[in-house]
This record gives sequence, C-alpha cells and structure tokens, in this order.
Amino acid sequence: MEQLSSFTTLRVGGPARKIVHAHSEAELIEFVKAADSAKEPILILGGGSNLLISDAGFAGTVIRVESKGNALDYDACSGGMIEVSAGEDWDKFVEISIEKGFADLESLSGIPGTVGGAPIQNIGAYGHEVSETIARVKTYDRSKGKVKTFTNTECKFSYRNSIFKEQPGRYVILTVTFQLRKGAQSLPITYAELAKQLSVNIGDQVEVTKVREAVLKLRASKGMLINLENEIHSAGSFFVNPILSKSAADKLPADAPRWPQNDGKIKTSAAWLMEHSGVVKGEKLAGAQISDKHVLALTNSGDATAEDIVELAKRARKKVYEKFGIKLEAEVQLVGVNLD
Repeated sequence: MEQLSSFTTLRVGGPARKIVHAHSEAELIEFVKAADSAKEPILILGGGSNLLISDAGFAGTVIRVESKGNALDYDACSGGMIEVSAGEDWDKFVEISIEKGFADLESLSGIPGTVGGAPIQNIGAYGHEVSETIARVKTYDRSKGKVKTFTNTECKFSYRNSIFKEQPGRYVILTVTFQLRKGAQSLPITYAELAKQLSVNIGDQVEVTKVREAVLKLRASKGMLINLENEIHSAGSFFVNPILSKSAADKLPADAPRWPQNDGKIKTSAAWLMEHSGVVKGEKLAGAQISDKHVLALTNSGDATAEDIVELAKRARKKVYEKFGIKLEAEVQLVGVNLD
C-alpha cells in the first residue's frame, strides 16, 4: 500500500487502503459516488499542506484532487469573475491573477495548498481573508448526492472557518469562483508588520506586485514557504490564533496582541502565547521540531513520525494552557490523531 507521507508537506502519514487521482470534476464526483456506494471512508486530499495523518494511515479511499483549469468572465464594472478548479495550486493562481492585472489576492501570496482547500479554512494572512474575494463555491453534496453551489453568504465564513469545515466530509469542493478587481493597486494595508516591510502607513495602498513580493519575503523569513525539496518539512502554521471573550482577553498581559472582532470578541496571537509560555524555537522531540524561524511551524527534520509531531504539539499546548488558561486549537486537519 502507498504511504500517505508522499502526499503531505509534513512528510508523515502511514499507508492508505486505496488512492485514486481525480483529474476532472466529473472524475472527482465519480470517485466519491463509488466510495459512498461501497460505504468506504473517504479522505479528500489536495496539496497535503494543511494535514497531519497518523502513522497508521487511512483505512479507506484517498481521493487526490488534481482537477485543473479556470474560466474568466470579465466585466468593466464588476471586474473579473474567475471560476477555478479545486485542484489548482493556490499560490500559482494568485501569481497568475496578478500577472493578468487583477488585485485583491496579493496578501494571500505564498499560502500552500490548492484552491479547493481555500474556502474550507477561509485562509487568510496579513489582515485579509479569502472570503473577501469569493463569489460562490460549487460542491458535491454527499448527503444528497447532487451538486450544490453556495453563495458567499451561504458559505458562513468566519475566522479560519466555514460551513464546509463545520460539516466535515459532507461537501466536496469542485470549483471556486472569485470576484477580483481589475487594477494595479492593492487592498488597503491593514497589518502593521506588512506596512513596515513595505515602508508605508496603515491604510495605504501599494502596487500589488510589491505587496506580493513583501509577503513572500515575510513568509520565507518565518519558514512559512513550503518547499518540498527542503530537508525540513512543515505544514505551515500549526495552531490558529485564539478568539477570546473580552473578559478572557482582559486577563492577558497588557503587551499581548489584541485584535477586536466584529462580534465584540478579541483575537490574540498563538505565536505570542507560545513564546511567552516557554515554547522555544528549535525545541526538538525525536525527529519533530519547533521551527527555528517561527514557533507556529512544527517541522519534520526528516525522520519524524506523526506521533512525534503530535507529542510536540501537545507539549506546546500544555505550556500555553498552564500559563494562560487558553487551549490552542490545531489549524491543520488531523486524521487519525488528536491533541487531547
């Protein structure tokens, strides 16, 4: 049986009972229907960048989404409506959209994974989220056995969340349609670190090419660019930034990061909590390691097992909980493992 470690950026994961490769929307639906008819468990696999699979592997059918293609419908008033296949590489799509003269995705440069994974996690970085640009998401609804298209509102997007994440396994992403502005200027810069990198003020707009370049530099400096040829393997950010009630946020030290949310809650930094709880860059457990560039990245130096990474994550979570009473939640999808 084929090892799933070959398909994940962490390079861990045991064998799969069966792996099939879907090169089109029709094939993807066909494979899902066949597995469901056989009552076979399914794991949908895109770029494998946001995934930690157990050493035992997956006792079912793994469907690798490799569908490609996009279609552009351009309107001078509304900009571009671009429907993109789920299997397209996310950052390649961002790069191409900028080359074609479109804006709004520049802050999301360098995020690993495929287009199909973007709405599930509502991926985001440097003050912006993909939900700001998604017009609709076309899915296959496994519970009803038919195709269903969601509007942006129906996706129920929130911080690193969506209806697709809330109902895991039910909806298989087929295509995502983005509405993008035609123009050379970025969205307003809202993230202080990015503003500093660009030498501009919060609220300024910058050429999208310059924003992309700055974001890629920042991500590289933190070890957040995935390069499968590297000896060190990562899944990017392992934990999400916690969303706290105001009363819980008030208990944090005065210098803890605080980002007010629209619902009155407060977002804080998982990396700050880890660093102020004694989690140290470069900390190791067997072949697993806290990145020496950024505490949020848990890495595989080459011989780590999934269990090594789980135990290292548990150790970090325990330190944060004992110091601040906050339980960090995984951003990566956990398959056959848990952190409790």
